[in-house]
Amino acid sequence: MAYHDPVTQSRGRRRKALGQHWLVDRRVLGRIARAADITPEDTVIEVGAGTGLLTALLAQRAARLIAVEVDPELAAGLRERFRDRENVHVLEANVLSVAPEELLARGGGGLPYVVVGNLPYFIGSAIVRHFLAARAQPQRLLVTLQAEVARNMAAAPGDMTFLSAEVQYYAEPRLLFEVPPSAFRPPPKVRSAVLRLDTRHGTAVEVDDREAFFRLVQAGFAARRKQLRNALAIGLGCGPAEAEALLLEAGLDAGRRAQTLTLQEWAALYRAYRGTAAGVSR
Repeated sequence: MAYHDPVTQSRGRRRKALGQHWLVDRRVLGRIARAADITPEDTVIEVGAGTGLLTALLAQRAARLIAVEVDPELAAGLRERFRDRENVHVLEANVLSVAPEELLARGGGGLPYVVVGNLPYFIGSAIVRHFLAARAQPQRLLVTLQAEVARNMAAAPGDMTFLSAEVQYYAEPRLLFEVPPSAFRPPPKVRSAVLRLDTRHGTAVEVDDREAFFRLVQAGFAARRKQLRNALAIGLGCGPAEAEALLLEAGLDAGRRAQTLTLQEWAALYRAYRGTAAGVSR
């Protein structure tokens, strides 16, 4: 049975404007807390702590829990609720505006750390990117997202998107389970899913310029339904023959589509592209 929190109901209209739906089902909350694999030595950053239902479960497991909440009233409520828990520190902040290392410093936490949260749908991907690309990466993230977004992040070659490549460059994603709308207040119109992201030691592939690599991958997805020779021609602003020559240089079939490439194949294409660019510059 879902738990009905009166604070949730009173804040519903405001949080809906922020794209937030409260996860209130106790069974689902318990599964999330267990799936995070938190040890007594871990610092946990909870993104969007809200009324503290998940916070209470995480606080029982973590050495230090930094509960981040952007809503001033909710942050005040969290401070009152957890005033007797010495291992809980509430931060009123927009998580996208603060570097993870600063969150740790302000919250009295340290490395290693874990990120857990029921993320607002419209900025869920941005929050995941924020932590994965940080100087101080978490060991893992355990996040609830719109199911379609979670599936995109975890997609295998054949169904890859730019988001898949971007996330998997930094982490190994694993879709754990879906969450029905009935587990939330107010119920969303879409299904949600819990995704676990274990960050890599380093990155999936070695490239000399991360931003240039991602620009190339994004160019490849410029026209996802087209063959790579045509998609790259559109994305890079060159002719199909030039794009085909680049693919052949990388050892790739020009008739393939972007969603079928592995990260290793994208890296090979990037090296061919950089080599061609260097040759032109000379």
